[in-house]
Amino acid sequence: MDAPLTDLARRTLDGAYSGAMSFPEIVGALMGAGFEGYMVDYRTKTATYFHPEAAALILPLPASADAIALAFDGVAIAAQVAWAQRGEADYSYAAFCRNVKSAGCAGYMVSFPGRRVVYFGCTAETHTEHFPG
Repeated sequence: MDAPLTDLARRTLDGAYSGAMSFPEIVGALMGAGFEGYMVDYRTKTATYFHPEAAALILPLPASADAIALAFDGVAIAAQVAWAQRGEADYSYAAFCRNVKSAGCAGYMVSFPGRRVVYFGCTAETHTEHFPG
């Protein structure tokens, strides 16, 4: 992947963890550059970015000792997504990640053409959230 696309992917990942970028801002920036989506895998501690004209880019996630629960709780994951969407002052992406892991989320895939996020567990159970309106 070329340097400008790589830099953009890094900025969005860093922006999520620092709170400098919201999910809609991240989606807008990546879509604007032609990305098709990305996948966060808590087991491999990586984020993989997909662009149709470039090789996939794999970036490391910040270090975390948070465990991934074996039992998958889609209701709890949906509650975390709702918390993120409300934009409350106490929201942070790091807390979101910790909480969805404790709800059995092993990772998630964001599809821009599909306008959805699919959360998956170690058991291969899934929960799908569609992009708001």
